[in-house]
Amino acid sequence: MATHPIQYYAPLFRALAARGDVDLTVYFAHRPTAAEQGIGFGVAFQWDVDLTAGYKSVFLRNVAQGPNRDRFADYDTPEIISIIERREHDAIVVLGWRARAYWQAMRACWRTNTPVYVRGDSQLEDDRGLKRLVKRALYPRFVGRFTACLAVGTRSEAYFRYYGARRVVRSPHFVDNAAFAAGASHARASRNAVRAQWDIDDSTLAVLFVGKLIDKKRPGDVVDACRRVSGARAIIVGDGPLKGTLANATLLGFRNQSELPAIYAAADVLVLPSDRQETWGLVINEAMAAGLPVVASDAVGCVPDLITPGVTGDRFPPGNVDALAAALRALVDDPARGPRMAAAASDRIGQYSADRAAAGVMEAVT
Repeated sequence: MATHPIQYYAPLFRALAARGDVDLTVYFAHRPTAAEQGIGFGVAFQWDVDLTAGYKSVFLRNVAQGPNRDRFADYDTPEIISIIERREHDAIVVLGWRARAYWQAMRACWRTNTPVYVRGDSQLEDDRGLKRLVKRALYPRFVGRFTACLAVGTRSEAYFRYYGARRVVRSPHFVDNAAFAAGASHARASRNAVRAQWDIDDSTLAVLFVGKLIDKKRPGDVVDACRRVSGARAIIVGDGPLKGTLANATLLGFRNQSELPAIYAAADVLVLPSDRQETWGLVINEAMAAGLPVVASDAVGCVPDLITPGVTGDRFPPGNVDALAAALRALVDDPARGPRMAAAASDRIGQYSADRAAAGVMEAVT
């Protein structure tokens, strides 16, 4: 069960549906409008890839009062209760617990003794002080009731275990690696033309940021670091409330999924300087699949799994712009460093695929 169609989950659903040993139905709690989809992105839009093709799905009736702003109460689907009570399914997987619809499903499963699993990417670094103490008192009461918890990486596994999971199985976070790799490979023929549109040539290090322009992602750190490195230019893809603060950068605005491979192909490195609220950072998966090295803050959830310093990319303390600038300067000073790390990044990301995520789900439920 999912709150709504999400570009990062559709390949998992298709991979599960393609297996001969699964009869999959995905229940969605809501079908967002273009305005709802655009919350946080700064622009109304619909994804330009089909997120419901290749598997069976049902949109439940959401009785919450709109508009939907992705809050707990915005997903209210009592219909799922009767579906579970009719025992139409052998197992239920929920993608978290931060929506009323998930709790409706979870409670129905517990009442009917239907196995229920959760997949999530939270990390303990985001729980500090009083917040962690409160969760430590409350979370084991329900986390331990899941038949198994599906962890997307090292930090989410530690999170589930800390809060009382009785069983943890890896189901790694991923993107459609093949699509990003193929799209970037095709687009490299026009790499120089794209860079010319950015008003840079091959002697300039194109430092890419992709994401919402919001506080937790710290896009200003990318711009500040590039100001300190001769020969580096910040390329910003995204929109949001911080857009007006990003002077001295090339601002490309919001770009849809099909446009991203060409942008990755024209860049030299992706930077994600987010704080600890970035529980994974799937844009890093995208960049690595497209053949880019990554420089990321240590606070980003995927860093222990995907970033080996000097091999697949580099890492720096969150908020330390000097350290970020040093990592970028190393790429400028050694032109072979980026391509070498890009090749290793492409190899690493192959281990984080929809098929491996689906295998993790099946290991848990069987």
